[in-house]
Amino acid sequence: MNLFTRLFESFLRKRHTASHFRRRAMPLENSTARPVPDHLARQLLTAAHEDLESALNRLHTRIEGLRDAEAQVIGAQTGPNEVEHEKPLAWYQHLWLCYKNPFNLLLTVLAIVSYLTEDPKATIVIGTMVILSTLLRFVQEGRSNRAAERLKAMVSNTATVLRNGQRIELPIRQLVQGDIIVLSAGDMIPADCRLLSAKDLFVSQAAMTGESLPVEKMAELADAHGKDPMELANLLFMGTNVISGAATALVLATGNRTYFGTIATRVTATERTPTAFEAGVNSVSWLLIRFALVMAPLVFLINGWTKGDWMEAFLFALSVAVGLTPEMLPMIVTSTLAKGAVKLSKKKVVVKRLDAIQNFGAMDVLCTDKTGTLTQDKIVLERHTDVFGQQSDEVLQFAYLNSHYQTGLKNLLDRAVLDHVELQTEMQLARDYVKVDEIPFDFVRRRMSVVVSERDDHHELICKGAVEEILAACSHLRLGGVSIPLDAALLAKVLETTHGLNAEGLRVVAVAVKEVPPHKTVYGVADETALTLIGYVAFLDPPKESTAPALRALAEHGVTVKVLTGDNHLVTAKICREVGLAVHGVLQGPQLDDMDDATLAKAAEDNTVFAKLSPLHKERLVRALRGNGHIVGFMGDGINDAPALRAADIGISVDSAVDIAKEAADIILLEKSLMVLEEGVLEGRRTFSNMLKYIRMTASSNFGNVFSVLVASAFLPFLPMLPLHLLVQNLLYDVSQIAIPFDNVDAELIQKPLSWNPRDIGRFMVFFGPISSIFDISTFILMWHVFGANTPEQQTLFQSGWFVVGLLTQTLIVHLIRTPKLPFIDSIASVPLLVATTAIMAVGVFLPMGPLATYFKLQALPLGYFPWLLGILVCYTLLTTFMKRVYLRKFGWQ
Repeated sequence: MNLFTRLFESFLRKRHTASHFRRRAMPLENSTARPVPDHLARQLLTAAHEDLESALNRLHTRIEGLRDAEAQVIGAQTGPNEVEHEKPLAWYQHLWLCYKNPFNLLLTVLAIVSYLTEDPKATIVIGTMVILSTLLRFVQEGRSNRAAERLKAMVSNTATVLRNGQRIELPIRQLVQGDIIVLSAGDMIPADCRLLSAKDLFVSQAAMTGESLPVEKMAELADAHGKDPMELANLLFMGTNVISGAATALVLATGNRTYFGTIATRVTATERTPTAFEAGVNSVSWLLIRFALVMAPLVFLINGWTKGDWMEAFLFALSVAVGLTPEMLPMIVTSTLAKGAVKLSKKKVVVKRLDAIQNFGAMDVLCTDKTGTLTQDKIVLERHTDVFGQQSDEVLQFAYLNSHYQTGLKNLLDRAVLDHVELQTEMQLARDYVKVDEIPFDFVRRRMSVVVSERDDHHELICKGAVEEILAACSHLRLGGVSIPLDAALLAKVLETTHGLNAEGLRVVAVAVKEVPPHKTVYGVADETALTLIGYVAFLDPPKESTAPALRALAEHGVTVKVLTGDNHLVTAKICREVGLAVHGVLQGPQLDDMDDATLAKAAEDNTVFAKLSPLHKERLVRALRGNGHIVGFMGDGINDAPALRAADIGISVDSAVDIAKEAADIILLEKSLMVLEEGVLEGRRTFSNMLKYIRMTASSNFGNVFSVLVASAFLPFLPMLPLHLLVQNLLYDVSQIAIPFDNVDAELIQKPLSWNPRDIGRFMVFFGPISSIFDISTFILMWHVFGANTPEQQTLFQSGWFVVGLLTQTLIVHLIRTPKLPFIDSIASVPLLVATTAIMAVGVFLPMGPLATYFKLQALPLGYFPWLLGILVCYTLLTTFMKRVYLRKFGWQ
């Protein structure tokens, strides 16, 4: 035995092997470096390394707990045990944010100017547009935020505390530093604590580390070499929870002074950088506003100079400025996003920020954690093999007997073994074997044994535990039913086999047996010697069935998936291979620490899997990807994910996430599934596509109108259209587009990520705008020469003729450029949009022909005008369709 003990001591100094039973010295493969803030790390390390009496004295407490008076004094100094939350905006602050965008501000200025120049009609029209767009956004976002608030619920709101020497239940917020708390299965750990006692204590730290397996904790003094508080077995952290076992613990820190609170404070104090959507809308807005600021003064000067009436020229230029401004953009954007939010809510998605829907569509990189997203978050038995990795039912049977007959803690791995064995086999094993005794698990041996009797013939000691600890107790191994002495060569081969299983991402537990005479009835640790290694059981958190198709769908839609996890890189890489995610490089957290920003930016681009990450690692990676020009989504549910959720263009969490993760997120999923995300991506692209339609239609149409106005103003002895006509025409055109959020979107337009590009919109505007001007100028010639509207006395007829042509071509363009396909044939608009545009075209003809003509300073058009009108519309449709084909070939269609 000394030979093998020395071999293993030498081996363990060089390399650690995965172990599922302990966390006293975490194996390298499962390590997750957690950079804790320096001051907090020092406090936690001090508490972990000092003896119990010193820890109690330093915190001025005792083993039977604080007295109420002492707790009140401490509570007055430290405040309640609450983590800082992002404070909800007051209603007036939210209303201001909904109002504050460049178009609303410009329109407000125009409305004020209209009021001061005694133009009440313009004031009412402009003011109505601003109020509607603001209120629509305010109401929808308010509903979404209230729904998200209802999802926030702490796992537990009370804790069992020793006060005045008695055990009582107290609200978590009343805990103070120095309290002694009692923990049991199902409890949330309410503060950062040092263990005083523990029995079979397993804690889930997934919210902090992302690791799926529970961590075993014990009260023994921490190893003096431990430098990372997250790896110390006698420390507990706020936000984690007890899976099984019982413990008492000393409260070291509460509220914002905990590790959880430190990150939460950083997240809530950080100003969110503008998302791609916000930056894109603002860039497009300022492009159009700059255009209006140039054209409106030009119209004013030309008309003032040529007509001599500067006040009328000013009112006309003001109307042109309103016409140039896509004043319905805030309303169209908000109603489109609101519609998307309603549709997503039916698919178990709560949208906290409406802008996030568009970011869904623009997203081209999705960073996600592994546990529960790619995987089922459920441990299953993946393999049962002999000593050299070949399938072995005998190993499974002995592992089952060990798990079945032990009376101590049955952890997730034991349950996986029990679930794997079929009922018929269970019944047979129960008939063949009877339990004699057991040797419980402890943290020193890191193994446990049961002794069973097989038909009273002999006793079989079955030992299961960490590979290195089982091997240290073995003298033989069984191969092909033959027991062979375990020498150095076989030991090396065994280690190679177990490392190979570890390299596949499996968590390996060794199984060994020993036949003993049937005369003993009581067994102890001394009997765990001269064992025979028979093989291993290996475990995995398997992938969800929906993961592979969801990843394929995201890839088909141009979304690159990167995995950012705190878990083992080998496990993560294996899961990625199983779900069909091509792994182009793996990096681990410690490697990122040595990289400057430029190196990290390249590494973030080139690699697929990032493992053993701290919260700050994740945040750096997200910012690096955004800096590379990507629209980045991040999906996570733990405290370790909160900074990255905040830094991403779109933060995605789930309703089971910790509070701070839900606060940092833009979208909350009621089902943690990538399939739901794929639906969100497509809905976001439909939303974006419809918003882009409005921008293109309005920009090109308005550009064409202003160009026509400039030409007409330079040559006509009267205004080509009155300010009232421009405002009414603009209002009717905008009303026709209210149905755009409900329009159909071609499947081809949502295949790839979409993004805002002011240059493309400017090019589109200049390309298609002059087309309408060709037919506007043709209408000028028609009205001047054919219908004799060539004097100031006949200007109403001229203005009526152009009013109808201008409105009908503007409305027709909605259908002509809403799709790259042939309108009305290959791609048909939705019924609401068809009805809206048809109705507005009918109103446009009715106004000069009906009884309201005089009120709007229009007049009836001669019947001979309408054949010409039809010809103009047909020619306009044909030319626009032809130019669309030219544009499509040259620039494409986003």
